[in-house]
Amino acid sequence: MTNFEISAHLDIHANLALAVAKKDDSLVIVSPVPDDFAANVVQSLTTIGFDAKALSTTTIVNPADSSKIVLAVGLCEEHATESLRHMAGAATRATAGHGSLTISFPHETAQQAGAIVEGAALGAYVFDAYKKPAKEPVESIVVVSDHTDETIRDHALVLAEAVNAVRDLENTTPNFLNPVTFADHAVKVAQAAGLNVKVYADEELETEKLAGLLQVGRGSASAPRLVRVEYKPENAEGFTALVGKGITFDTGGYSLKPSSVITDMKTDMTGAATVLHAAIAAANLGIKRHVVAWLCLAENMVSGSAGRPDDVIVYRNGLSVEINNTDAEGRLVMADGLIMGCEENPDEIIDIATLTGAQIVALGNRTTGIMGTETVRDAIVAAANEAGEPAWPMPLPAELRSSLDSDCADMKNSGSRPGGMLVAGLFLKEFVGDTPWAHIDIAGPSFNHEAAWGYQPKGATGVMLRTLVEHLAR
Repeated sequence: MTNFEISAHLDIHANLALAVAKKDDSLVIVSPVPDDFAANVVQSLTTIGFDAKALSTTTIVNPADSSKIVLAVGLCEEHATESLRHMAGAATRATAGHGSLTISFPHETAQQAGAIVEGAALGAYVFDAYKKPAKEPVESIVVVSDHTDETIRDHALVLAEAVNAVRDLENTTPNFLNPVTFADHAVKVAQAAGLNVKVYADEELETEKLAGLLQVGRGSASAPRLVRVEYKPENAEGFTALVGKGITFDTGGYSLKPSSVITDMKTDMTGAATVLHAAIAAANLGIKRHVVAWLCLAENMVSGSAGRPDDVIVYRNGLSVEINNTDAEGRLVMADGLIMGCEENPDEIIDIATLTGAQIVALGNRTTGIMGTETVRDAIVAAANEAGEPAWPMPLPAELRSSLDSDCADMKNSGSRPGGMLVAGLFLKEFVGDTPWAHIDIAGPSFNHEAAWGYQPKGATGVMLRTLVEHLAR
């Protein structure tokens, strides 16, 4: 566990991370350091040919203490809050193996000081459940700032710890994380945070007519679960329901996924992990908002008891759905959560899921797609902009709805391939009635298959956790 401190004092004899820019073909130390110290650092960096490109890093011997280092970090957009997060994350990743680090980046506000702490904590993340890292994360980090109020640090660390908890769950392999163990974990961590938890299992799923969970989970030896996590502070200002897709492994069922993508399907439960830890973070931050998170947990397997293409299921609200694609299972289980959530009459309901490959085709691997009622959709996009998480508002074109029409049921679970992300949103829309609603598709941004960058590691990213908490706080 890394220890964090915010201090107004810069010790140039420490392991330092400094921001460096290139101006008029010359390197400039933009962090506040003594002139002679800066000149020595610039000379060393120039000698080794450091280019100071945004987020690039290099290490030199600290000219004030040869037993310490100076890490140069290429300046992103100056005084941009999200850039500071990424620079801090790059710094802590690059200095793994060192016991301590002092980060001195130019910034103006208390919010930006918190962003540096947040980025450093996110960048220091390592998932070591199965393999020990070659270098241990930095144990002690000091962020140099005139804004030394400990609440700045504490707020940032609550967010970072929640993101890292989502990352841990998403990185956990399906032989350790299944619907039953996920539900047990949710009970443990939510109750530890003072939240109320109820788990719907076995006969209760039948009694409550949770048709999607029962259909998707029938082929697995690990039975499905629906978990309700509630945070209800005194004098709560409004009520938000959150619904998360929690497919702990997705073979695609009889619509079997190709081998090229099936190995990533441990990540298909990220939505459930995100709503769980968004509710916990809201409680830890004392946000004055009533929040209920619904975790829709199942494993989509192939077996003699698995659901088939051509099956028809009937939900508790009476809607019937023809299964024409068993690999469009996430929307089936989320429909249960949306129905249950809306029955409690929230002011708004927000679902989040690694739902469609079409999201990646449309927006790539770093931008989240958000659909739904215009007011809620746009409010979440605004929260994402504040949190520094790229997101884009998407439409729900009425003409695509006809592709979900069925000859034997109210609708099919899969429709038009063009606009597939939007078609999935239109399917979910059928289950929210008049409740203001938004659907968040994180299929691409939830998992980074490439090299680590900024504060994002390779693997699980924990994307949109901070956006949801920002939205709840607003």
